[in-house]
Amino acid sequence: MAGTQTEHLLGGSKAAAISNHVVHMMSEYTGRGPTKGRTYLNDDVVTVVLRDTLTKGERSLVTENLDELVLQMRKAFQGTMRHDLIAGIEEILGRKVIAFMSDNHIDPDVAVEVFLLAPRDAGPQGDGAVDAGKTPRESIASAKG
Repeated sequence: MAGTQTEHLLGGSKAAAISNHVVHMMSEYTGRGPTKGRTYLNDDVVTVVLRDTLTKGERSLVTENLDELVLQMRKAFQGTMRHDLIAGIEEILGRKVIAFMSDNHIDPDVAVEVFLLAPRDAGPQGDGAVDAGKTPRESIASAKG
């Protein structure tokens, strides 16, 4: 735990830049960004916790017990944002993102964006992992040949 706190303090400006980037991307793609975002930097993992993420329209769907529809829409947004999210993280940190995971929760209204980075000694090409910037369809298509 001390490592996480130390890294967060040392990487404060980078953590703030990442939080701002993710909030900005969500606003660009959904029409409204979260009201709170905090980034945690720890070795090869970047975790961004976002609060108050739902749009007014999504909240009205939740009121009508359509939570699953809202979660499906959010998953679709995350798929379309992934290239821009990853590009921003790579630019801010100067490291390759080798995996990206994202999920939302309705009550409480929170989201988590997780970026797994190539090891520091991997060089600019990363560690040979499949490009995290690919959509699931692109990954499956390239795997088929």
